[in-house]
Amino acid sequence: MDVPRARPYGEGLGAGANSVLGKARLILEAFQIDELDLSLSELSRRTGISKASVHRLAQELLEWGMLERSGAEYRLGMRAFELGSRVPRFRVLRDEVRRYMENLHHAVKEAVHLGVLDGLEVLYLEKIAGGPQAARPSRIAGRMPLHCTATGKILLAYSPPTLLDDVLARPLERLTPSTVIMPGALREQVRKIRTAGHAVELEETVIGYCSVAVPLFGSSGLLLGALSITAPTFRADCTGYAAALTAVSRKVALTHQIN
Repeated sequence: MDVPRARPYGEGLGAGANSVLGKARLILEAFQIDELDLSLSELSRRTGISKASVHRLAQELLEWGMLERSGAEYRLGMRAFELGSRVPRFRVLRDEVRRYMENLHHAVKEAVHLGVLDGLEVLYLEKIAGGPQAARPSRIAGRMPLHCTATGKILLAYSPPTLLDDVLARPLERLTPSTVIMPGALREQVRKIRTAGHAVELEETVIGYCSVAVPLFGSSGLLLGALSITAPTFRADCTGYAAALTAVSRKVALTHQIN
């Protein structure tokens, strides 16, 4: 597993890095999706904040319930989960789309994901999967890059062009030998996706797996997120998945007011 890098203090926060809230945000965001506990030293390394300041702020976050103690280490607290579950747009979208995802999973017998745009990443709100061999490792609340996932490519295709410009303003990370990292190639993919109405990703994130995704729109035409099917490449039916996903996307847009 890759070790999260130490970040220059305040990276991405602008002037807010020097505020108490900015520092608290850096501490909370230091936790990765697969991690449980982090030491004071590791929190300091990842955030660029001194150990003394991390310790002081951690005590306040403990009192608030955003952090919990596990021996000498820290973990995200139940208060963080509780607040996240209150986000109305994401909660409503997940609740409305989940039954369609369950029906789709039963039909194709593969993993179905619901993802939304969050900054320059895909945030996965929901996953329906059958067993350990149903799909590659993924988790609810997990994040992935936009440029190499079917869900991310859909979000790039149906968002304002400035989003693609922002993604291409930094080097594209290569996750597998098949990952598209050339700006011109990604722009061409996005152009074709707009025409096709769906995105296909072949082993760009994990060797041996592929994904197909379609956009989800509200009744007013607002882009809400993307729905995808992920399967091992040896048994994938990408054409069939695209048709099944498109049918669900139309039902969501016609039936529900999720704006």
